[in-house]
Amino acid sequence: MNAVILAVLVMVVLSLVRVSVVFALVVGALVGGLVGGLTLDQTLEAFNNGVGGGAQVALAYATLGAFAVAISRSGLPDMLANRLIAMLGKEATAARQARVKTLLLTAILLVAIASQNVIPVHIAFIPVLIPPLLTLMNRLKLDRRAVACALTFGLTAPYMLLPVGFGAIFLNDILLANLNSAGTPFGLEITRGMVPMAMAIPVGGMAIGLLVALFFSYRGNREYADKELAAAPYQQDSTPAEPHLLGLVMSGVAIVAALGLQLYSGSMILGGLVGIGLLSLGGIFKWREADDLFTSGMRMMALIGFIMISASGFAEVMKSTGEIDTLVTGAFDIFGDNRGVAALVMLLVGLFITLGIGSSFSTIPIIAAIFVPLAIQFGFSPMATVALVGTAAALGDAGSPASDSTLGPTSGLNVDGQHDHIWDSVVPTFLHYNLPLIAFGWLAAMTL
Repeated sequence: MNAVILAVLVMVVLSLVRVSVVFALVVGALVGGLVGGLTLDQTLEAFNNGVGGGAQVALAYATLGAFAVAISRSGLPDMLANRLIAMLGKEATAARQARVKTLLLTAILLVAIASQNVIPVHIAFIPVLIPPLLTLMNRLKLDRRAVACALTFGLTAPYMLLPVGFGAIFLNDILLANLNSAGTPFGLEITRGMVPMAMAIPVGGMAIGLLVALFFSYRGNREYADKELAAAPYQQDSTPAEPHLLGLVMSGVAIVAALGLQLYSGSMILGGLVGIGLLSLGGIFKWREADDLFTSGMRMMALIGFIMISASGFAEVMKSTGEIDTLVTGAFDIFGDNRGVAALVMLLVGLFITLGIGSSFSTIPIIAAIFVPLAIQFGFSPMATVALVGTAAALGDAGSPASDSTLGPTSGLNVDGQHDHIWDSVVPTFLHYNLPLIAFGWLAAMTL
């Protein structure tokens, strides 16, 4: 069996049986490296070389967690949650519950979409916005799997379709650039306007999956207990402040400054640190409490950071084996000139690669150089080639245990320990987004 397939299967199976995702990634990398022809020392060296690539992301997550705890001290998120609870009222009729549920899910979805294109902060809003809303979700008996699906759709579909914000990076700087780079020797030329048009059909499949998740799969009630959040140890030493004008103003200034600096510098770490500094200057917390604040923030985000670090090591081992190229070329040797089967195999290969790496942005450079010549050989049009490569790279981003599109929602929904990363984030998003992406990506390849 191909080493990449075996490594991903080991990682996924271990994760599904509730083994720690970090442990599953490490074991999967070891299995893949050894089966791929690397020695144990070479496998460990590749893994260690790779983990450095995830260190910056892990530090960014920890900083965001600290910023989220600091924002919560101002009372701003609690005020938002209390307003929504007031809308629900003491006599929570079924009709009123349905209205508040719809409003809440719509607001979360719109904020997630805006985080990719309008104010491209990616997952930075989740630890600030979601934890204070958990009490309301519990009262509404809202299935958090529906919230996870709404968040993941907003974190993935917009950058696949809209060429602004992160979409400009994915569609233009990465997908378009790699397609033209790989296609130039074969006379293939892709224009900017072709890319979002080609991706519209696959994204339409994701939209259908979102509707199924919200209105069928997870529309029913689900019971949750009211538990303390992960930031509770910090709050025990310092009672949260009641919302007041100065605190709310400084929170707004800190959020705008943090987001603006992040957009200017491209650094979530720098933006988060500046935001924390402004909150301290505004008296939201005392500077001597900063250590406790960072500790609470890291507790909330530590698992996410370690998963990202491990995923970077896993990806480096898979690249070092050289089995990714073998996986692609070997698959096409089996199916001859059957375009329909070839398109399906491309998408499935992309799924396996992205499931292990956890990032569609990182997957495109790996597969574009291999898929573009094959697509031309099978007679796919330029638009179909865009759809194949773009969809194959995006597959798994919404359903990988190591993807920040699933890790981000889990970081906000599991602060009280009642949202399992694999069964409540990964499996629902995989079923409702990856399966439609395969079907609609294949349809786009065969019709464009």
